[in-house]
Amino acid sequence: MIPNYQDCMRPFLQALQQSTTNEVKLRDIINSIADHFDLTDDERVQPLPSGKQPILDNRVGWARTYLAKAGLIDSPRRAHFVITNRGITALNTPNLDINNQYLKQFDEFVAFTSLSNTKVTVQNTQPASIKLDQQQEEDSGITPDEALRNAYKTINDALSQDILERTRIVSPAFFEQLLIDLLIAMGYGGTEEGTAHALGKSGDNGVDGVINQDPLGVDQIYIQAKRYKQGNNISSGDIRDFFGALNLHNAQKGLFITTSDFTSSAIDTAQKLSTRIVLVNGNDLAKLMLRYNIGSRNEQTLYIKKIDEEFFEA
Repeated sequence: MIPNYQDCMRPFLQALQQSTTNEVKLRDIINSIADHFDLTDDERVQPLPSGKQPILDNRVGWARTYLAKAGLIDSPRRAHFVITNRGITALNTPNLDINNQYLKQFDEFVAFTSLSNTKVTVQNTQPASIKLDQQQEEDSGITPDEALRNAYKTINDALSQDILERTRIVSPAFFEQLLIDLLIAMGYGGTEEGTAHALGKSGDNGVDGVINQDPLGVDQIYIQAKRYKQGNNISSGDIRDFFGALNLHNAQKGLFITTSDFTSSAIDTAQKLSTRIVLVNGNDLAKLMLRYNIGSRNEQTLYIKKIDEEFFEA
């Protein structure tokens, strides 16, 4: 299991103290911490959701930042670190938990954390709110950027549910236009006019619409869409009926969309049929709408930045 960033603090200092060189490279420290926790090869490279950095590297990086702000380590040059007398004192104290609580005794660390200790409350259309503060970070052991990502996911999950609930109560015509807008945003159909015409064949032998997979209409996907309430799930019989309709049209691809869900037997039936039928349940539909800004819009963009090491090498 990948340790949280506070659990990395003591092993970080130990890697510096046990080194035979005056300075230790950050990569060597990360490897030492991975060995300390006996991490597997997969755990060592498991990426953040962004895919741009391993989780372990990110957490060790935050441990480094906090230890440096508290004066327990120093960096004489880029990506190289040494332990200070303050760090040695901490290591030499038996059974001492080296964490944020311990670092609070140092004025430099308090000054650093006070800059970001303002509580932020993010509210959405749901009754609940999301609160991020330093105490929450310390209690959970997550890094500040992990807390930000968790808040982002929580906000989007709540918004997805709101989108889904609203989609379930729109008119049939509005629902059809919603699907047109979504498919166009996803790159299907070529033009809105062509897509609207294709989806206008409601109830044509068990198929609600046809969408071009390319602008010329060489490849087509047949669509079944059901605007159902939660709990009114699609059955295996519904899938077999759609499969029969696809055969009538000599169709090779089908897309079954519902604002509810599919029973386990329906999912099993779709997987066993020779024709490729893609199932999109209500949660998937809401996430796609959120991703492609159908029924939602971007309110604010936040950028997570980091030091440009090459700039300071000049």
